[in-house]
Amino acid sequence: MAESPDAGEILRAPLTIGYDFQRTTGPVIGAFFTALAERRMLGIRDTGGRVVCPPVEYDPESGEPLTDMVEVGTEGTVRSWSWVSRVREGQPLATPHALALIQLDGADTSMLHVIDAADPSEVSTGARVRVRWAPESVDGFGNLVCFELAEGKG
Repeated sequence: MAESPDAGEILRAPLTIGYDFQRTTGPVIGAFFTALAERRMLGIRDTGGRVVCPPVEYDPESGEPLTDMVEVGTEGTVRSWSWVSRVREGQPLATPHALALIQLDGADTSMLHVIDAADPSEVSTGARVRVRWAPESVDGFGNLVCFELAEGKG
């Protein structure tokens, strides 16, 4: 018969957690990321004819697969926003900024992203913004650094 461990002894066993697979982005998100690398924005037409941006693979209401990619603008309108005064690690910008729902020109839905503004008094619902692109193309969503206010810029 095997001996029992002492009451004060801690039993240990090695544990390795791994995710030994790769996921592809698929045709919809892959096309969206490719467009971002080309400094373009894409949405997708849903079964009701609305343009959803960022694009989704399935219609939010019917669940039907979607395939009709549509180019939308790189400028848009702030629909709602909140000011982030205390920036935490891992946020898109290292300085205070607005977190906003932005409806790009040509889209019927809004996307959540950040607006680089110096002060909350600069941001308002209805304000026009435009994409600030990464200086060099990177993989994925990182090509869209943030949005910046469009008025008076140029």
